[in-house]
Amino acid sequence: MNDSSFRLPGGTGTSRPPGAGRRPLPTAAAIKLIVHDYAGHPFQVELSRELARRGYDVVHAYFADDRGPKGDMRRRPDDPPGLSFRGLHVGGYSKDDFVRRRFGDLAYGRALAALVRREGADLVLSGNTPTEAQEALPGACQSVGAHFIPWVQDFYSVAATRLLAGRLGWPGWLIGAFYRRLERRQLARADAIVLITEQFRALAERWSGEPGKVFTIENWGHLGISPLPKATPWSLRHGLAHGFNFLYSGTLGLKHDPAMLVQLARAMAGRARVVVAAQGSGMARLARMDARPDNLVLLPLQSFADLPSTLACADVALALIEPDAGAFSVPSKVQSYLCAGRPVLLSSPRENLAAQVLERERAGLVTAPGDAAAFVAAAERLLGDAALRDGLAARGRAYAEATYDIGRVADRFERVFGRARARRPAPAAHDLQPTTE
Repeated sequence: MNDSSFRLPGGTGTSRPPGAGRRPLPTAAAIKLIVHDYAGHPFQVELSRELARRGYDVVHAYFADDRGPKGDMRRRPDDPPGLSFRGLHVGGYSKDDFVRRRFGDLAYGRALAALVRREGADLVLSGNTPTEAQEALPGACQSVGAHFIPWVQDFYSVAATRLLAGRLGWPGWLIGAFYRRLERRQLARADAIVLITEQFRALAERWSGEPGKVFTIENWGHLGISPLPKATPWSLRHGLAHGFNFLYSGTLGLKHDPAMLVQLARAMAGRARVVVAAQGSGMARLARMDARPDNLVLLPLQSFADLPSTLACADVALALIEPDAGAFSVPSKVQSYLCAGRPVLLSSPRENLAAQVLERERAGLVTAPGDAAAFVAAAERLLGDAALRDGLAARGRAYAEATYDIGRVADRFERVFGRARARRPAPAAHDLQPTTE
């Protein structure tokens, strides 16, 4: 298989402890790495811990003001000494106000660039970053001689174009064109590019101009999210240990239609709850609803420590993605659902990677986005068929155990790091730009 097209997770294997049977690469101790995940998701934190265990000096940076799902970014007693965390703050940031969000993204980009210049680095791996915020990063990397590796979780500019054009018409297309130009320039300046799905490859290769620097590493779930019994102290405390629960957990934002959850709750009245433990603009819409269904239970987004218990209360785990975002965004919550051993009901385009995994592995049911009738019909089928639910859940957990090994994932990232460094040797000290804040 060509190095630039390897895929992981995928294939078969058995789960093992992180890094089992591996030694740090001889050069790892000499490499300073900034792993920047704007969102602060659990699986990116897991990668930083594994790379630090291998001897890298890792700074894990994230947007501390973002209210989305977060991993465990506290120093643990068993953490390697080379691991540290940096939460970045931007005052007055709002995802719901376009103007405030844009100025917040620009401020965040400046804070991120300042971190890179202050810390210094050999490699900077950056994911989930808004386009304008990321624009400051290639120059900051160049100023300290760092190799820049964007980790493309979705094409922010493409999704923004579709959303803005739907709301604003032709002005939205013009704004989207500006963001596409920025994202294209960033990929062209990258030393390597990591994609989460092969569906992104054609566009990434065209925009970067160098197919050989584009790699695919599929997202994974944190196997520390293990299956638990439904009755836990958490579910008992929230009155969710008994009765049938459909659960949506995570971000409920512009790429998700909360009306689907309302319609499901109405269809399940008297038979099941629809539990939404989330944050985002969609969650705010649900909270403001008049005459909200009694069986629609709203909870704040839960901490990573409580996530296994939260997911354990689900008889069926739910995920949504809108048609306009489906080709260029993959709902990462699905991986957590599979780790938790829960059957999944996903409303998504079938070409979406999460939909393909669920259907291929027979770990969940997939319905067309926006088709509330089909979504409810699939939920009815799952409600009435315990054997179906058990089979989907078992196959999903088996897939997670076979493919989400963090040691194998880190191996793939190390290969990308090696290719990035080989492509462009680090500059001599006198060639670097002056470091400024």
